[in-house]
Amino acid sequence: MLAALLLAFALQRETVADIRIHGNTLTPDAEILRLADIAIGAPVEPTTAEQVAARLRSTRRFEKVEVLKRFASIADPSQILLVIVVDEGPVQIERTGDPNRPVQVVKNRRINLLFLPVFNAEDGYGVTYGARLALPDPVGKSSRLAFPLTWGGDKRAALELEKTLTGTVVDRVTAGASISRRTNPFFDRDDDRLRVWARGEREVAPHVRVGAAAGTQRITFPVVPGGTRQSDTYPSAGADVVLDTRVDPLLPRNAIYARAGYERIAGVNRADFDVRGYVGVVGQTVAALRLQRSGAGGALPLALKPLLGGMSNLRGFAAGTAAGDTLLATSAELIVPLTSPLSFGKLGLSAFIDAGTVYEHGQRLADQDWRQGIGGSVWFTAAFLRLNVAVAHGRGSSTRVHVGANVAF
Repeated sequence: MLAALLLAFALQRETVADIRIHGNTLTPDAEILRLADIAIGAPVEPTTAEQVAARLRSTRRFEKVEVLKRFASIADPSQILLVIVVDEGPVQIERTGDPNRPVQVVKNRRINLLFLPVFNAEDGYGVTYGARLALPDPVGKSSRLAFPLTWGGDKRAALELEKTLTGTVVDRVTAGASISRRTNPFFDRDDDRLRVWARGEREVAPHVRVGAAAGTQRITFPVVPGGTRQSDTYPSAGADVVLDTRVDPLLPRNAIYARAGYERIAGVNRADFDVRGYVGVVGQTVAALRLQRSGAGGALPLALKPLLGGMSNLRGFAAGTAAGDTLLATSAELIVPLTSPLSFGKLGLSAFIDAGTVYEHGQRLADQDWRQGIGGSVWFTAAFLRLNVAVAHGRGSSTRVHVGANVAF
């Protein structure tokens, strides 16, 4: 008897017993039903729910559509309830001036433009200030279109698009175009760039991301030291992999950061790697080690040569002390926080030893002289502010003060 009942239920054809609509403010239920092209009594196939959702999405009147299939009756499983859930996006109420219909709900067409100030001080390049404008969700959810505009040490105007994806090979894409000018501290010449690029990334394992990028840039810069500025175009393409286990990138502990990248630019192969390790020792004190290398397989244009010196790789020497096709730098640092880990702002001291060298293609590392700097710094970090003041003596050189600051929101 039970088997016969189950067979009878299985042979019954599913039909739409009821349709319920949720989330609509502007579009009447009757209009949604017309667009969905579904009615009570219609047969329900395995693909019916997705077909209804696809028809509603194709109208481009909704930011999100979901169609759910539910049983309308426990006693009769052939009776199906379709629940249509739509998201019409932001709406607003407007006054009409009509006494019979004083208000109406309309789509919010105002541009939701966000604004953030930009301020940073980079050793060797000075203070950069300006603003970053952003438009959220210009090409769907989880996307952003940004317009950074800065002046000072780094004069730059750009258009940057970023979007996070799900269910695809790439989970994050960025693309943009920019025009910029900054003074190269080694050659003491303005570096003008017009750049276009695109990049895709994917997390392949916990803490591990891979990425690939391609682009081109037109650089106006001397082709020989002290020469006349000329404009040249340099296409580029490359890939990289990053391992980052840091919970707090500003004050990491028992963590590692490692990046390895390859790039083909200006007809030259270039390989870069940057490895940083952080180990907790006594109390809050952290010992940090860093090794970085940028090596080219040929002679790079002057504007693309890595620079040695300054806060970025060799304290105790001015930023842009030397330039070459291959750069190698190391650093050992003892980081001592002075405030509680739970405090809003964190203050601390550091003691460090830096060493580095840079040389041209065709020369050997064994023939190079290593420059070395030793010193200490005081730093402060808060939710949106990072300040670092270092005093270091370069062996065979002089004692210098390096300042780095960044305001990020």
